[in-house]
This record gives sequence, structure tokens and C-alpha cells, in this order.
Amino acid sequence: MAKRRNRSEHAARAQEFDAFVAGAAGRLLHVATLLTAETRIRNPYAHALLTAALAHAYAVRDRGGDEDPYALTRDELALRFARTAWRHRAGRGGVLGVLTPRERLVLVLRLYEGVSEEQTAALLGLPEARIRAVYARAVARLRSTRASTRAREAA
Repeated sequence: MAKRRNRSEHAARAQEFDAFVAGAAGRLLHVATLLTAETRIRNPYAHALLTAALAHAYAVRDRGGDEDPYALTRDELALRFARTAWRHRAGRGGVLGVLTPRERLVLVLRLYEGVSEEQTAALLGLPEARIRAVYARAVARLRSTRASTRAREAA
């Protein structure tokens, strides 16, 4: 009887996780694609990062208690990207390809995901002042790139 209950609990939790993935995978894949600076059409590194982050979230979901699975997966995605950022040094055609990996990571967490400065600093193990500086530099670089692109198109 106990084995049957454990199987049904496991099946219910797996079904909950499947529902989470069905709802959040698109947004999380977009986050991963922005981080890796790939295009939406060709993004194998983003797919690999997301798959690993989802596998981790599935494995630890029982240990975390009531932790939000989206935040858990997003944080794992960010940490995995930070550990492998050397692979993503040059952009592959994505919108954020002009930024360094750290700038992309901070910009995506702060601007696209709306993670607070304090949480971003804690997640990445950096001082808040450093997060502020990286964020400001990333925004300035994107603005200058956009301005130079507009000037070329106008000419």
C-alpha cells in the first residue's frame, strides 16, 4: 500500500512539474537565448542550458520545500551560464551579442526578469555596486550600438 501511495505521489509531482514546464519553458528558453546571444531560430546552447537547469530543478524540487520552481530554474540557468560564459564570449547574431557574458547576465536578470539588484548580487556573489556598474555599462553599450546603427541606416 505504501509503495502504491509513493508511486501516485511521484506521478502527481511529475505531472505538476510537466505543467510547470509547459507553462514556463518558452519564457525560460527566451532567457537562455538572450544569455547565450544566439538567434531564436538557431540556439543549441540555450536549449542545452535550459535542459540542464530544468533537470536540476526536477531533481531538487522535493528538497526545496515551497520554493518557486520558476525562480529555482531561472537561478540555476543563470548560474550554469555564469560557469560556462567563456563559451559564449562572442555573440552568434543575437540582440545582446555586443555585450560581454557578464553584462548579458546582469542585464537579462535585472531588465528582462525583473530580479532586484540585491538578489542579483547575492545570486552571482558580487557586491551590489558591481552589479549597478555592470548594468549601467551594458545599457550604455546597447544604447551606443543602437545609435550607431541608426546613423548608418540614415546615411
